[in-house]
Amino acid sequence: MPEWMFSKAMRSARVKFTDHSVLRIIQILGKLGNWRRVLQVIEWLNIRERYKSNRLRHVYTTALHVLGKAKRPVEALNLFRAMQQEMCLYPDLVAYHSIAVTLGQAGYMKELFDVIENMESPPKKFKSGALGKRDLGLEPDTVVFNAVLNACVRRKQWEGAFWVLQQMKEKGLQPSTATYGLVMEVMLACGKYNLVHEFFKKVQKSSIPNALVYKVLVNTFWREGKTEEAVLAVKDMERRGIVGSAALYYDLARCLCTSGRCQEALDLIEKICKVANKPLVVTYTGLIQACLDSGKIQNAVYIFNQMRNFCPPNLVTCNIMLKACVEHGLFEEANELFNKMLDDGNHISRRSDYKFRVIPDSYTFNTMLDASIAENRWDDFEYVYQKMLHHGFHFNANRHLRMVLDASRAGKGEALEMTWKHLAQEDRIPPPPLVKERFCMMLEKEDIDSALACITPNSAGESQAFCRSAWLSLFEEKAQRFRKDTLVRLMHEARVVAARSNSPNPVLQNLLISCCDYNRPRVKVPGFNQT
Repeated sequence: MPEWMFSKAMRSARVKFTDHSVLRIIQILGKLGNWRRVLQVIEWLNIRERYKSNRLRHVYTTALHVLGKAKRPVEALNLFRAMQQEMCLYPDLVAYHSIAVTLGQAGYMKELFDVIENMESPPKKFKSGALGKRDLGLEPDTVVFNAVLNACVRRKQWEGAFWVLQQMKEKGLQPSTATYGLVMEVMLACGKYNLVHEFFKKVQKSSIPNALVYKVLVNTFWREGKTEEAVLAVKDMERRGIVGSAALYYDLARCLCTSGRCQEALDLIEKICKVANKPLVVTYTGLIQACLDSGKIQNAVYIFNQMRNFCPPNLVTCNIMLKACVEHGLFEEANELFNKMLDDGNHISRRSDYKFRVIPDSYTFNTMLDASIAENRWDDFEYVYQKMLHHGFHFNANRHLRMVLDASRAGKGEALEMTWKHLAQEDRIPPPPLVKERFCMMLEKEDIDSALACITPNSAGESQAFCRSAWLSLFEEKAQRFRKDTLVRLMHEARVVAARSNSPNPVLQNLLISCCDYNRPRVKVPGFNQT
């Protein structure tokens, strides 16, 4: 939104802009995920001379929190640096926590260390405001060090985890259970499974492990292929009275799917639902993907069928199953699912129908087109291709040209004709290989007029693709597809078309000369330069 329009919108809101009202606006925009408007509010405040604030630092800190939730580390860092330049805005510990968590989750290690250095050594000069007697120096605490561990997870730097523990020891900070959980996550990300178990023992000695710690332990057992140990770890957690998170039960369920214990995984869904925020369809899709990742297609089909009893699959789930069936040679099952999706598209009359029915997208059609070609099911290919165009998806030369040409050469020219009509309706120029294939197909049927109609609309812009040598190569390559007297008739008809034309057509001229060169003895063509 242009600055003047935004300014007008703010003024016309008839709101008395106080610190509280601005904070509420930023919080509401944050819940909506509209971080760009949050930045515009901040910019608007900076140019309002009449706006006097006593808590402007809190406004900026709230904006930092919103940018962190929106996963915008660059914008958050820019705002934080702007705060560091003004005495009245200089970040407090809450602001440092916010920027540290944001940078840590994004894996911005260098920038995070710069922030920690600034905490301990604040600037001595500001753009506005005097330092006075206020001491701005702060010490990094557990929250900041946990943010460093988050960055170590993203960067897979296990040495950084030991540096954090050493720094906390030097500063007299006792690592919390969350800290140890993050250290274990670092070790898991780096493949140091033995260190994960060592730190788990340390947690057990010093405190009670939380759900995060058990989640990392379950994932470690999963990576090690120790499914039964993962199950026993969760039972130990429940015996201690610790409430497991949805992510923990979800990872355990996927672990069970990987080892083929699908029914046990499905039994965990009730526990996942009690603590989950994500839709049920996401959970089922994750279990299906876990089965496929371990190469167990039949287990994936079983879970997919069970899923239909509790929630309708979405487009992502259907596309995953479609691709899996194709890759494992289950073409008939893929075709059945595809036709079900097509049928769903015929029964959508209002917006609410999309919650229960799935219609195919371009990925769906391309998957089935590839599968039909791989199986040499050309009738199925034509059917899928026709449905793709009918559903409003366009011909993509990079994706579909080779498919259409292969179908035509396999004796299925309907796809080529559909493409030709589709491009004509969209006022698009067909690619040269498509033109040449249709040209040959019409000659094969001895339909000379239609063959010439393929090339006459083409301009000289494709002169390289329709030069004399290109036409001659085409005749020599496709000679077996049509009779020689067909080319003689083509020459005569081409002369007639050229004579009727008000302006010369280079493509037609090159065609006619190439015909003469191919049909030896050479036939002289009046009005054309044959050199």
